[in-house]
Amino acid sequence: MIEVEGLCKRYDDFTAVDALSFHVDTGQILGLVGPNGAGKTTTLRCMAGIIPATLGQVRIGGVDIATDPVAAKRQLAFIPDEPRLFEHLTVEQHLNFVARLYGVADWQQRAQPLLDELEMGDKRKLLPSELSRGMKQKLAIACGLLHAPRAVILDEPLTGLDPYGIRQMKNSMRKLAAEGVAIILSSHLLDLVDEVCTHLLILKDGRKLADGSVAEVRARYMADGDARLEDVFFRATGDAETLQA
Repeated sequence: MIEVEGLCKRYDDFTAVDALSFHVDTGQILGLVGPNGAGKTTTLRCMAGIIPATLGQVRIGGVDIATDPVAAKRQLAFIPDEPRLFEHLTVEQHLNFVARLYGVADWQQRAQPLLDELEMGDKRKLLPSELSRGMKQKLAIACGLLHAPRAVILDEPLTGLDPYGIRQMKNSMRKLAAEGVAIILSSHLLDLVDEVCTHLLILKDGRKLADGSVAEVRARYMADGDARLEDVFFRATGDAETLQA
């Protein structure tokens, strides 16, 4: 469902992402992890068509996002860590606007279950300025899922959520995967990645260190198959001092 081949992004003489290839099949949740500056956000933005790749291809459902961006993005949702909202549109108007962009005729019927699941059923008439940081994040999630995408990219989706919201977000990811959605979850919260992800991609300095199922990556770096993902991360990224701490 999500295919990345030879992705490269350069800024003048600086290479942010270098020859990156991986794929996410339907029903899989891929955890994208790496230290700061690893190229995670650049990778996600290239995949979402926000910035152009220097080299390589990104395909969503077999559609190249560079050559046919509208068809590719109709199958995709990108939910960034910082909600991008319109200050003069209410919650309901945000959903209506997104529905018009994607041609979702039955948006009201789709919106209600999403809002109820995200505990926003009574917030339809509120403006972003009247919402908490967590509620703004929930609105961004609702807007992203309204058109029933087959591929979802989440960049630190738990930012600002309370414990109940965090639990609901985990359940939502599992539910989407069970329905055949391919998901990429980028997060520094390794416990979250370990809890919900089926596969793992580790980046450092714009290059892929490892990818595969969580069990495969864990076995590659740790003799103990039950080792914490945190230890796997430090071993993979070469931070030996932190591993021994």
